[in-house]
Amino acid sequence: MKLKIKDQVKVIIGKDKGRVGEVEKVYAKADKILVKSINVYKKHVKKSETFPKGGIVDVNRPLFVNKVMLVCPNCKQPTRIGYILDSAKRKQRICRKCQKVIK
Repeated sequence: MKLKIKDQVKVIIGKDKGRVGEVEKVYAKADKILVKSINVYKKHVKKSETFPKGGIVDVNRPLFVNKVMLVCPNCKQPTRIGYILDSAKRKQRICRKCQKVIK
């Protein structure tokens, strides 16, 4: 999985196309990510201790990874992610547009 928590991503496909958000959670086995305030749906809930009145609640649903692109923190453009080995033989992510390391 090339995306990590706290990465800025831009949605390129779907109802939220063009919106930018921050990755909250990564589901690596399912190839999905949860993005803050993106892909929000309504859910009806019964009365319970957590929701004493019940009603309609907003719920974030995960997105497939292929529907988003990383926004480079250096050049501020949506980009693909590449890898490069540094001097200590560690793999680092790089922006394919500006060739700078993404942290």
